[in-house]
Amino acid sequence: MIPKTDTIIHGDCLEELKKIPGGSIDLIFADPPYNMQLKNPLYRPNNTRVNGVDDPWDKFGSFAGYDAFCTAWLTECRRILKETGSIWVIGSYHNIFRIGNIMLNLGFWILNDVTWHKTNPMPNFLGKRFTNATEILLWCSKGKDSKKYTFNHKIMKRYNGGKQMTSVWPIKLCVGEERIKGADGKKAHSTQKPEELLKRVILSSSRKGDTVLDPFFGTGTTGAAAKKLKRKFIGIEREESYVKIARKRIDSVTELWEEADWTGGEEEKQPRVPFAVLVEEGIIKAGELLYTRKNRDAALVLKNGSLKYKNTTGSIHQVGAFIQGTPSCNGWKFWYALKDDEPRSVRSIDELRREYIRKHYGDT
Repeated sequence: MIPKTDTIIHGDCLEELKKIPGGSIDLIFADPPYNMQLKNPLYRPNNTRVNGVDDPWDKFGSFAGYDAFCTAWLTECRRILKETGSIWVIGSYHNIFRIGNIMLNLGFWILNDVTWHKTNPMPNFLGKRFTNATEILLWCSKGKDSKKYTFNHKIMKRYNGGKQMTSVWPIKLCVGEERIKGADGKKAHSTQKPEELLKRVILSSSRKGDTVLDPFFGTGTTGAAAKKLKRKFIGIEREESYVKIARKRIDSVTELWEEADWTGGEEEKQPRVPFAVLVEEGIIKAGELLYTRKNRDAALVLKNGSLKYKNTTGSIHQVGAFIQGTPSCNGWKFWYALKDDEPRSVRSIDELRREYIRKHYGDT
């Protein structure tokens, strides 16, 4: 029996995974405990204490105990994966090499090791090591002979601005409005992952309607990203406080990502209309300002169709990527124009482009 989807299971993953039928899950993303407790408090140069990971769920008595725990949940994950499915596991230098060894011993086959390059890492305050600016994601099929796993090569190339995406992903840490905080103003979860990271994982290795399972659901980043990409999700989380946050977060998702409806080869279906054409046609005027969705930033439109933001000049995609600190950006979805002469004064430039296409090319 296929498990109920779009649900969060409040329970221990070792017990709840056993209840899921074998071969029923398309994609698994796992962000397990890292077993990275600091023995002593860590302070910044100004003597303020660093909030490290000191949660009870990240504590293990020994390496042997941690290895036994990982072996148990990974065994169940392999059982419930479809032959066409795959699993992503993220970790730091504290645990990822142990997990990789366990996965190979269980029969998983490593497809890629992807490096998350944190573009805004926490400094090494003691100055005794290099600043740790990376985490590793292991992407694995169910086994060496599992050749029919999903990989959306064309979609990811399109997402990366027409270039094949590499295994190094420069993405900011989860900060600002995305970081969920409790009533006390402090981080609700010590290791919340950015949605951009999960967006790439889910978009690259699942299809619309697939089921994505996260056995360490936390505050629901996987579920939120899955919903925005029209995938189903199952989350398992033992901490009741996280379950409540995750449910509220996912219920509040009302807008989907454009990429939810992307399919391989879709890029050839719609006529290509450069942003400069909209400027030439006067749909968007040189000297006009374009705004981000929440009006946090604005860029000046130049006569040649470029944007100027502070000291940076480039295309709508390049400037959008610069502001977000990501290697690529869909500028059509990122920027909005203020049209005071229209009933709906704030409109995405993608909407304006589509109107131009319908007028000159008809429905496509």
